[in-house]
Amino acid sequence: MRIAAFSGVLIDYSIHQAIEITSRLGLDGIEIACREPHLSAETSEERVKEIRMLANSKGLEIPALAGYMGWFSTSSDQDCEKAFEQFKQLLEWARILGAGLIRIFQGGPNAFLSEDYHYIKTAHWLNLCAAEAEKYDKRIVLEIHNNSLVETSESAIRLLQLVDCNRVGLIHDAGNMYITDTDYGRDSILRLSNHIFHVHVKDEKRIEEAGEPGTFTNRTKHGEEAFRQCMLGEGEVDHLPVFSALREIGYDGWLTLECFAPEPSEDRLLHDLRVVQQMLK
Repeated sequence: MRIAAFSGVLIDYSIHQAIEITSRLGLDGIEIACREPHLSAETSEERVKEIRMLANSKGLEIPALAGYMGWFSTSSDQDCEKAFEQFKQLLEWARILGAGLIRIFQGGPNAFLSEDYHYIKTAHWLNLCAAEAEKYDKRIVLEIHNNSLVETSESAIRLLQLVDCNRVGLIHDAGNMYITDTDYGRDSILRLSNHIFHVHVKDEKRIEEAGEPGTFTNRTKHGEEAFRQCMLGEGEVDHLPVFSALREIGYDGWLTLECFAPEPSEDRLLHDLRVVQQMLK
């Protein structure tokens, strides 16, 4: 398993600086957040080529592009078409950057509030995206994410049963699944198995009240809850069973570090890198 930084944790830097920092800290790659100042559908082709050249010069791979478009489940047809066009542009950027995966966000509502039509509509557009991705030999990933249609293993399978699973898979994210309060350990990985195309790593902790830096609230099956974003080992998400189960299923893809704890970005990236490297031993 190789380790990448999520450029979103370095969003206060230019993409050039983010690549330099990622290389200097000793990571293997960088997953690029598809929002400015890093990358978007509106980025020029010349700049995309420059990003690829810089990553190559630093010895970094770009395993995935983290798109923010999608939200097909609750968007108008016009907005869905706009997101589809943005996705097609990111496919071209993925070709230039050598990224094999593109994230699409599935949208809401929470899985426990969703209806069949939310999944059916999302699947319709995901299958259109999958047909486009096939032309580029790329794959689509849906992040298991709190406050979305795909926030548990069960809800993930519910959607995957409606789409082309050769092209559409999952980002397993134990931190997000902890927020949802669903199993994120061995059982979830064995159940999802071949559908796991990518993995995100971060730590979280339930708290009494939000308000301080690095805290937020989220609606879960328990109601409105408060959370703190933590560096690995300082929260309540146990990643050892995750890594062990990934090895058990033969996962040899990427782990992306995406810690948003209220600490200097370089410090949290380096901390989490060292913790993951130790865990993988």
